[in-house]
Amino acid sequence: MPESRLRPHLPDLLVEPMIRLTLTEDLGHAGDLTSQACIPETARLRVAWTARRPGVLSGLACARLALHALAPDAGFEALAQDGEAVAPGQVLAWAEGSARAILSSERTGLNLMGRLSGVATLTRAYVDAVEGTGVRITDTRKTTPGLRRLEKYAVRCGGGVNHRFGLDDAILIKDNHVAACGGVSPALERARAAAGHLVKVELEVDSLDQLAEALLFPPDVIMLDNFSLDDLRMAVAMTAGRVTLEASGGVDLNTVREIAETGVQVISIGALTHSAPALDIGLDAG
Repeated sequence: MPESRLRPHLPDLLVEPMIRLTLTEDLGHAGDLTSQACIPETARLRVAWTARRPGVLSGLACARLALHALAPDAGFEALAQDGEAVAPGQVLAWAEGSARAILSSERTGLNLMGRLSGVATLTRAYVDAVEGTGVRITDTRKTTPGLRRLEKYAVRCGGGVNHRFGLDDAILIKDNHVAACGGVSPALERARAAAGHLVKVELEVDSLDQLAEALLFPPDVIMLDNFSLDDLRMAVAMTAGRVTLEASGGVDLNTVREIAETGVQVISIGALTHSAPALDIGLDAG
């Protein structure tokens, strides 16, 4: 995590509804039948969450909140922090309390922590790949339904920044909006007329001709969709710093550095949230 950036934080109040929803899905109508059948009600257990592969941690609070939803008095100690690089075998946290509660909350905590740590790990790989260019790596709205708040938090844990959280954050005019409006110019004129003084306007373009037209009514940000490297460089020259340029499409770990070196300021990557593999984290008794 760069020293100049604050460590990301997500208040428990915003996480708890997702924890309760996930626990409810798992516990169903009758609760944890296995734990109820096999484990005495008074039994206690001590467990540790351990990283099994290298990565970047995110979502440790999910394990804590899932446990405390079922056993508020259980002890929990974090030994690592979100945003921290972790190694195989590293103990991330330990807990002690009701054996039934620990085992009933296990999968909820592991699913969410593994998912979020996977997003943070992939994001960090992209951030490292463009180090020194000044480019910001950002996410998109291509998130898992219901988990957007958590997945975008995980992007911040990996050193990325967030794009829109929803349709109400900013005006983003995409290709279908342009088609419905009858062109770039009318779309931008209408957007500018409707936008409040704190609402930013972004336009997606897919050609240098559209970019030239957009510069007659400059938005705050222009998204360059699936531009070649040569066209990205041309776009940077054409705009000459008048608007923020965001490159999108055709981005992977093999291409992101070259894209960053064209001079764009932002690169948005849907894969951060829609294709990140979960980080393998285990829960072990003892």
